[in-house]
Amino acid sequence: MVLFLISLMYLICYMDRSNISVAQPEIAKQFGLSKSAMGLILASFTWFYALGQVPAGWFGDRFGPRRVLTVIMTLRSVMAVMTGAAFGFGSLFAARSLLGVSEAGAFPVASRGMQLWFPRVERGRIQGTTHFFSRFAVAITPFISGSILLAFGWRAIFYIFGSLGAVWAVGFSIFYRNLPEESKAVNRAELAQIRGVGPDGSIKLPAINRLATPWKKILLSPNMWFISMGYFCFFFGTNFYLTWYPTYLREHLHLSIRALGIWGSVPLFAGMAGDLVGGSLSDLIFTRTGKAKLARRVVAAPGFILAAAFVVPAALTPNTIQSILFLAASFFFLEWVIGPAWAVPMDVGGQFSGTVTGVMNMVGAFGGASTAIVYGSLFNRGLWVTPFVVSAAVMLVGALIWIFLINPEVSVIDGGIVKSDHVARA
Repeated sequence: MVLFLISLMYLICYMDRSNISVAQPEIAKQFGLSKSAMGLILASFTWFYALGQVPAGWFGDRFGPRRVLTVIMTLRSVMAVMTGAAFGFGSLFAARSLLGVSEAGAFPVASRGMQLWFPRVERGRIQGTTHFFSRFAVAITPFISGSILLAFGWRAIFYIFGSLGAVWAVGFSIFYRNLPEESKAVNRAELAQIRGVGPDGSIKLPAINRLATPWKKILLSPNMWFISMGYFCFFFGTNFYLTWYPTYLREHLHLSIRALGIWGSVPLFAGMAGDLVGGSLSDLIFTRTGKAKLARRVVAAPGFILAAAFVVPAALTPNTIQSILFLAASFFFLEWVIGPAWAVPMDVGGQFSGTVTGVMNMVGAFGGASTAIVYGSLFNRGLWVTPFVVSAAVMLVGALIWIFLINPEVSVIDGGIVKSDHVARA
């Protein structure tokens, strides 16, 4: 139930992020906006989304996921509806900025919530599952948004999608509890699996003491910034699919709105498969070896390399179907990274995992904002291949960071080794 509720939240959030990519040609035409101007509007979400990450993650650590996520999802519903009420560049920029800052803490706080509900050996899989739903949202949004656009106009897209978050907030506040210990549905055997058992047979206690946040240690930890820069490279690569991908298909590959809903979803479905494969594979290796560094690196680094290898031919081929299939292969391997990338902050952040994940996602969001501007600026000049070459280079940098710098076994709180809570299987 916890995994389903949080996965549903990811679905709703990504629907609201990606629906503007379907509507942006109509929005640009109505308001007379260039691609560079639309790039600024798309980037405004990620700028303010980035700035809100750390404060919101800290709130989740301090006051618990149940209360904080309920507030976050209620606020972001209001801001999503505001996008549909925009009347020009200024109001549209403001609406997307407010949506970004109100949604900022959703995923860091959710990571803290899942950390309290799942053992370490399952964290790659559950992060892969939640992001599977986020990619599913991006896959189905072009079809749903396109249908709404044709029937009711672009504003209706934001009114309809925006209302979903408020409904979710009500359901979450009713069913979710911050700790498994607070739920009557959790028995002792399940709690032992989540927490682990001490030498005397007692179930380990959760780390929920309200200690002062060690900001200096977190922000001065080299591992924290290696993790963040690795996620910057990931976010740069994936944000194309949330911002410019539908425009690329419509204006460069000349797909119709109806065809967009079918062919445009192929890479997103491939990404969904990548989420599940990457997260599950990483957990399987961790379970077999007990070595987090090996389990996370051996999935994330090849994912970056293979994603880079496929994204350049996707831009070079003149064949529309081939381009989409190359993008699908690239996105499949890039999404291998998401499970390990989000599992690591849960491992190295301890009871401050919301804050640590917030730092990582903040840096990553700046990478996403860079995507919106770089692609928009180059597309505006008629350069349809160059952005993909840039993206491939960034992905290769991400692979090097994972191979040589990120250490999933070193705490960013005290610099010590994060001990495994299980025995590796022979």
